Amino acid sequence: MTVQEVRLCGLLLQEHFGEVVEKVGTELLRSGALNLRALAHQTGIQLDLVKKSLCVLAQHSMCVFGPGRRGPGGPVEYTVNSERILYMLRYPRYIYTAKSLYGDTGELVIEEILQRGQMTMSSTVKTVADRLTHSMEDGQSMEYSEVIAAFTRLVETHFLQRCPLMDNAGAAGRTSSAVSESPAPAAAPPVQPENFPDCYKIPQIHLTGRGKRRRSSEDGDAEERGTKKAKVDSAAVCGDEGIYWQVNFERFHLHFRHQAIISAVASKLDQTSSEIVRTMLRLSEVTTPANATYTQALSANEIFRALPASYNIGRPILDQYLTLLVDDPMEFVSKTGDSGGGMYVVNLHRALANLARATLESVVQERFGSRSARIFRLLLRKRHLEQKQVEDFAMIPAKEAKDMLYTLLSENLVQLQEIPKTPDYAPSRTFYLYTVNQLPTARLLLQNCYKAVGNLIERRLFETKENKRHLEKSQRIEAILASLQASGADAAQLTEVEEMITPPERQQLEALRHHINKLDSSENQVDETIFLLESYISSTSSSR
Repeated sequence: MTVQEVRLCGLLLQEHFGEVVEKVGTELLRSGALNLRALAHQTGIQLDLVKKSLCVLAQHSMCVFGPGRRGPGGPVEYTVNSERILYMLRYPRYIYTAKSLYGDTGELVIEEILQRGQMTMSSTVKTVADRLTHSMEDGQSMEYSEVIAAFTRLVETHFLQRCPLMDNAGAAGRTSSAVSESPAPAAAPPVQPENFPDCYKIPQIHLTGRGKRRRSSEDGDAEERGTKKAKVDSAAVCGDEGIYWQVNFERFHLHFRHQAIISAVASKLDQTSSEIVRTMLRLSEVTTPANATYTQALSANEIFRALPASYNIGRPILDQYLTLLVDDPMEFVSKTGDSGGGMYVVNLHRALANLARATLESVVQERFGSRSARIFRLLLRKRHLEQKQVEDFAMIPAKEAKDMLYTLLSENLVQLQEIPKTPDYAPSRTFYLYTVNQLPTARLLLQNCYKAVGNLIERRLFETKENKRHLEKSQRIEAILASLQASGADAAQLTEVEEMITPPERQQLEALRHHINKLDSSENQVDETIFLLESYISSTSSSR
């Protein structure tokens, strides 16, 4: 764990769960595995609050627990999954993807499960149906069957999966009895969701009806209604008790990776080529492991039959496009055989390496200018060059090339390798070669991205805190307006309430919203770069 990762994880925990959970999570990130007493002592937080914080982290699969360093007879120790915490940065992207693929119903299903970590199917269906019904016009409501259908489609396409059953050590599953100091029994490693035999099996639930609309007139009796609803829900048996579902982040990441490859092919060649690659990825996404270097081989006949009919691509044209993709220097597609009209694969690792390389070149160009980017691309292509060769190949004056090389060297974007002619390393008898090592450079840029996202979150929190009074006033007035509109107030009353916000305050609120939207957009853009670099680093590690 680097300093920037710990800082970003702490900011995400604070934003989503509050300061107490942030202190507990950050302490576990810095110290590693700790038992309950040691964690409470080092954080200075009450034992009861530490237990609740650990329950929150375990509910969202961010914390695991098991036998400690003293063995099965010692106290249970807790560790935090930093990778899972960083996924919170990508929550808006997961929700937007579900909306684009499965509509509003799929969006709300993913949003509810992300907010609560784990939910049963029946509870999710009821909550989503109620929310959709509340947003509909009077007299309309959402059928439970429609939400069940959307939930089923998400499971069938592996965007949702069952939580694995709890083992003896309690390293996975429900968290009601997770926090304790009792000795932990010996147990096997935690069960991974993908290894769970019923990971994508839909339970038979007995749930019929429609979503219920919340009424503002009942707000005063909220506590009483909540008690009654809890009693009714506990009395109703839906048939899926104890079966909890969670979001399959790996499936979303697979979708993001494929979309990045398809977009790269479309920008490099054309839309038809990208549709051919999209078809190849769709045919092989179920049979190809997540960490595979290549997709499963597909014949030209299979690709031709699976192409969308709307594109009207004939077989000769398909062969020409496949040949074009194979001969392209980017090497997104490779040919592995001649049977079935030719066997083709998508070179996933090569595609990610090219995308990471383009990202590195773009960063160098934006920070240091087009001439430095020319030198950087030259070193990527030629591998090792002396300073004189860089000047000649890049066609840049010697003084400028020297300054640019030293600037890139000081930023660790370029490395200098010494090759001596004699063992004494005398400068006059030593070759000094400049080179770019893409993998360490990608890791360096990834840490810079973590730092940038952390700065953006801190700035957004600062802006919100500085304008807290105006935001609270705006929210109060919006609540009053909504209440008046629901009760049928006339336009004069509504105008009078709206004028409670002065023009300078309204202007300040508009400026604040503009800044917050800009910061949110920047976070999402940096996260796209983070995902690309993480995918490339992971693919490189698995291919070795």
